[in-house]
Amino acid sequence: MAPKWHWPQIDPDRVPLVKIEPPGPKALEIIRRDEAVIMQSFTRWYPLVVARGYGPVVEDVDGNLYIDYNAGIAVTATGHAHPKVVDAIKRQSELFLHYSLTDFYYEIAVSLAEKLTSIAPISGQKKVFFTNSGTESIEGIAKIARGYFRGQRPYIVAFYGAFHGRTYMSMSLSASKPVHRRYFSPMMPNVIHVPYPHPVHCPFKAKDPEECGRYALEFLEDWVFGRLVSPEEVAAVLIEPIQGEGGYVVPPKSFIRGLREITKEHGILLAVDEVQTGFGRTGRWFAIEHFGVEPDIIGTAKAIASGLPLGAIIGRAEIMSLPRGSHANTFGGNPVAAAAALATLSVIEEEGLLEHAERVGNEIKKALVDIAGDRHDVRGLGLMIGVELLDERRRPAKNLDEVLTRSFKRGLAVIGAGTSTVRIAPPLVIPEQMALKGVEILSDALKSR
Repeated sequence: MAPKWHWPQIDPDRVPLVKIEPPGPKALEIIRRDEAVIMQSFTRWYPLVVARGYGPVVEDVDGNLYIDYNAGIAVTATGHAHPKVVDAIKRQSELFLHYSLTDFYYEIAVSLAEKLTSIAPISGQKKVFFTNSGTESIEGIAKIARGYFRGQRPYIVAFYGAFHGRTYMSMSLSASKPVHRRYFSPMMPNVIHVPYPHPVHCPFKAKDPEECGRYALEFLEDWVFGRLVSPEEVAAVLIEPIQGEGGYVVPPKSFIRGLREITKEHGILLAVDEVQTGFGRTGRWFAIEHFGVEPDIIGTAKAIASGLPLGAIIGRAEIMSLPRGSHANTFGGNPVAAAAALATLSVIEEEGLLEHAERVGNEIKKALVDIAGDRHDVRGLGLMIGVELLDERRRPAKNLDEVLTRSFKRGLAVIGAGTSTVRIAPPLVIPEQMALKGVEILSDALKSR
């Protein structure tokens, strides 16, 4: 089942269409204004200045059309300006824009929580806490986990390569790039990082990913729990089922299953960061479903509301039990964002986007493997695909920025992850033909010098 094309303004067969070599004159003017008034504490990959979007296509201010392999960093799952999502936003905006959920009540937030608990891969009764972003969801998970044990388990285990956000608690849990933490010490105490089984750059001398995963589990049990901290002091193990910013790294199923067994044995909560992987990105509602285990608590955001700021923590009801007044916010569960989220989840179901993401993702990976050969590593699930660029020694290559810029100039908006990985995360509505056209552009960019 293919999703319906809802955007009559453009012919999808005429994309990409680069009429003016970017950055054009209008883009350059806006970039200069941006640099004058906005703090430049983030990295722009190339000078794309967006004017509007159509499904899986973005148009810049100079009229160029690009295939969107970014989806606003895995956010616009239903595409840009899906009419059902836009209509839901309009309808709710005419009723009321805001009335703090943590102080009062409104039905649309309850309806959304009911929907989220129905799709979350956790048995039994579940509850939800709404947030404004991914990093706030992770901050909330840390508080909920420690609060559940009433302070008796102060430690949280996280992984090297992980990215959980840039606010203080989530930054302390991250270990993706030094730039995220430089200048900001001290970090939050009682965080322990352990190795993640990378299929190419295993931190152990392992012969394959399965063995790497086994060594990672042994390290946690023998070296962390056996020599550093008693597992009875650990509240939660926090993990991305697929590392995002770390390079779109997919661990062995046996590793995730073994981790679940260890946490159960010691009464530790298994918390999964599904901020980037959630809501259909991998061909399932949540990436953890691919591994056949149930977490205790899930942190989400990004794709939940097709671009409006919203996140959610979903967990077993007995865990979601902080004392009244101990955790709240002003904007979490905003009614307009909640309306967008309900519409987003409805579109994913009605248009068969889970199945579509899995099928198109498999076709993209097949095409990429043919291009990459033995030189580069292609990995991912659904429409969350990484192509790690490697040199002759199978170490991260140095040409990621060049490849991304060449792709952009040819009409493909795609960015990187990790040290040298091309990050492919288009809107879930992307037609197969357009998705494969993006692979052709990327292939040309890889071959060019």
